[in-house]
Amino acid sequence: MNEKVKSGSRNVAIVGPYLSGKTTLLESLLFVSGAISRPGNVKDGNTVGDSAPESRDRHMSVEVTAASTEFKDTRFTFIDCPGSVEFAQETYNTLIGVDAAIVVCEPISERVLTLAPLFKFLDDWEIPHLVFVNKMDRANIHVLETLHALKAVSSRPLVAHQYPIMQGEQLTGFIDMVSEQAYQYHPGAPADLIPFPENLKAEEQIARSEMLEALANFDDHLLEKLLEDIEPPQEEIIQDLKLELGADLVVPVFFGIAEKDYGVRPLLEALQREAPESETTAERRLRNIKGNHPLAQILKTYYTPQGGKLSLVRVWRGELTDGIVLNGVRTGGIYRLMGQQQHLVNQVGAGEIVALSRLEGINTGETISTQTPAKELPKAEQLRPVYALAITPERHNDEVKLSSSLSKLLEEDPSLAWEQHGDTHEVILWGQGEIHLQVALDRLRRKYHLPMTTHQPQVPYKETISKTVAAVHGRYKHQSGGHGQFGDVFLDIKPLARGKGFNFDETIVGGVVPKQYIPGVEMGVREFLTHGPLGFPMVDVAVTLTNGSYHSVDSSEQAFKQAARLAMQTGVPQAKPTLLEPILRVRVTTPSEFTSKVLQLLSGRRGQILGYEGKDDWQNWDHVSAYLPQAEMQNFIIELRSLTLGVGFFHWEHDHFQEVPDKLAERVLMRNGNGSKGNSK
Repeated sequence: MNEKVKSGSRNVAIVGPYLSGKTTLLESLLFVSGAISRPGNVKDGNTVGDSAPESRDRHMSVEVTAASTEFKDTRFTFIDCPGSVEFAQETYNTLIGVDAAIVVCEPISERVLTLAPLFKFLDDWEIPHLVFVNKMDRANIHVLETLHALKAVSSRPLVAHQYPIMQGEQLTGFIDMVSEQAYQYHPGAPADLIPFPENLKAEEQIARSEMLEALANFDDHLLEKLLEDIEPPQEEIIQDLKLELGADLVVPVFFGIAEKDYGVRPLLEALQREAPESETTAERRLRNIKGNHPLAQILKTYYTPQGGKLSLVRVWRGELTDGIVLNGVRTGGIYRLMGQQQHLVNQVGAGEIVALSRLEGINTGETISTQTPAKELPKAEQLRPVYALAITPERHNDEVKLSSSLSKLLEEDPSLAWEQHGDTHEVILWGQGEIHLQVALDRLRRKYHLPMTTHQPQVPYKETISKTVAAVHGRYKHQSGGHGQFGDVFLDIKPLARGKGFNFDETIVGGVVPKQYIPGVEMGVREFLTHGPLGFPMVDVAVTLTNGSYHSVDSSEQAFKQAARLAMQTGVPQAKPTLLEPILRVRVTTPSEFTSKVLQLLSGRRGQILGYEGKDDWQNWDHVSAYLPQAEMQNFIIELRSLTLGVGFFHWEHDHFQEVPDKLAERVLMRNGNGSKGNSK
């Protein structure tokens, strides 16, 4: 492969739902273009895509894979993106760096809805995209019905670029909608020209008319010809397709079977002929960014067992050479990728997607340049985590390297997050779902030799009181030879309104407790509140020091601290301790057809429905707002996706604490070994 950038190179993402056949399509594209001698098979684990061990174990893409090839003197870099919604961040981060995208889907009506969030992202970012309807040998609806179903989930008009020729359930060829010529497929070889099948003339004309009418919406000259029943020349139709696809105004649709290479060559030819060139994309993205210095953006970060850190970058402007300094960091090698294979090159120019080594301290999404600080290019929104596991190293000695390993894990996958919870003291790993976290744990074990044990995170319950107690006496007296210890206090303990936290005050008169000892009293109260009689941190409590006594020799701040703790131990159980649970405010986004099921799901998890409304800019989608106890959140995303064909999602934030219902409180206290301590009400 030549090292110099060819004019008109294109970077194309392959996206679509899980099991739609994206990785198989990548194999076919590489085979048809001559980059590989034979296509691999996902089940056999020998594909260019899905080369990571975590992918091959599961027969699914869990990270993006780049592969470069050439076709008709045009360099293509294809990026195979994960289809599972749990790895959507990988896809979104990469899409912002491509010139076009192929949306792969199946001709199954029940699954078309799964494309809606992807279409929305592509249209919001104005990323030109085509649709490849794969697995046409498994179609459960007619071709025209497939087109109409797809149109229902796309805000851009879909136009059939070709019409499939079927014999029963078998795809045997296609009709090119531009030239109206028919072709017959042959495994592993280009299709042959055949006579036009007259039995498809009426259906083909319907689809072709819709294509021309859609194009005419953006071309007055074409509209005039259609109104006058003049057949437009092929060159004009192709030019319109190129212009309107490049502006993300229309979405051409192709049909095929990637496993047999059917429809792949026409797709590749259309990409070469009609998809926008990398220079065109760069002009649009850099419209407001001046200068001529090299400029690139990181789309993905990898940590490889042998080579260390690799950053997949889109070069937007200028040339990158071996050893170039970007954002103050000297790069290592420059590589074109073919899955896990790396091909070292000395320099690359604008329009390429390549990997750079040793960009330490520079993360996914960041803009890199020889000029610092570089103006940041837009990057994909960070997805908020929705699923969590508490993790602990299997080997106690591994705890010291957990933090650094997790940091590298988050560099590779920014949709992960971790925290050490202040109340439960657990290390909690957050992500986008159960499979997402299992993949992350596999990487910790394989790459960093950190096997982990996991369990569901503890709910950070708190407790409060619901009754005022006054003049609670606490006395600490200790004599052990020499100076003793003496502290004596009286405390009033009362509940505060929910969310008010803690308040300490004193009404000492006459110096019965000297001022230098009062901070010790507050310290003792605060220490007690970290672990109340029910076993949880206490909140919304006010404590007032009202009286006491001291000894001129034996009293100390430490003695008054102990006296305050004794008073709290006596008084708080009398103040009717009450268990509180954290309540989240959740905002669920769902297709309208599933809204009633989502309402039932929330209600069944003790949720309090606040209302629902249509989602702005999302046709036939709703927002449902509710309060949801955190104890009910753990598998909520799993059930939500199950109810909504995998497309429902939600955002959450902590809102408040509220009392736990009596029966549930009893179970919580028994589970935590505090069933006999205090009262839950």
